[in-house]
Amino acid sequence: MVKLLLPLLFVSRVILAQTLEPVASKVYQWSALEVKQRPKGEFRSILEGATPHFKLFKVHATTVNPKSRMRDTEYTQENEELIIVKEGVLTVTVEGKTKDLKPRGIALLMSGDKRSLVNNSDQPVTYYVFQLNSVEPLDIERGKKAGGSLLLNWDETEFKGHDKGGRRNFFDRPTSMSKRFEMHVTTLSGNWMSHPAHRHPAAEILLLVNSQEGEADSQAKETIDGVWHESKVGDIIFLNSNVPHGLQNTSKGSCTYFAFQFE
Repeated sequence: MVKLLLPLLFVSRVILAQTLEPVASKVYQWSALEVKQRPKGEFRSILEGATPHFKLFKVHATTVNPKSRMRDTEYTQENEELIIVKEGVLTVTVEGKTKDLKPRGIALLMSGDKRSLVNNSDQPVTYYVFQLNSVEPLDIERGKKAGGSLLLNWDETEFKGHDKGGRRNFFDRPTSMSKRFEMHVTTLSGNWMSHPAHRHPAAEILLLVNSQEGEADSQAKETIDGVWHESKVGDIIFLNSNVPHGLQNTSKGSCTYFAFQFE
């Protein structure tokens, strides 16, 4: 009986991946997320669906209690993962390399790499998890040739100022699931728009953050297909392929946000 059930479970997962609805282009507000309690912390589901380039695109947020971890052992998975720390310090080990990621630190984890996520601190840690599974076949060697998994803290990136504010480049490279995955952080001062409303084939994610601890919370409004939407720190803005969009700073001071595209 067990031998018969396993193939059926595999087939059901394949069918599910093929029938997921497209991810809606909208602002996913942190304050509106349902909080589910876990034995070692909390879980918030943010979005799940498909895009033109990914049969599965899933985002959630995890909070881990002090001196704890969600999984007791190292693990691997087919889905590629991007992790962004929201609050606290997350200790990430991938393929034997360990790093403490502070707020706004990131981990880009290639498919198949062995990893563990631990909260070794005395305070809770909260982080976003973006999971990707591409329509095109997985290419582990492509990810390895581009540098493999990446662990990077905010203060390890260079801030380059410009007339509207400034920018930090995190990475721009192929991965195991993407021909190109690019991520940077934009800071807008004044009442600037990042750029006029535009569209492009690559889907895009924006995540509002503060550029430093104690800073007044960033606020912005995003035009999505001609409709304006308010956004605050912690909110996820998802923009599907070729949807017209543009962001404007509505903060009293500066507005800072992660922006990443993938195809």
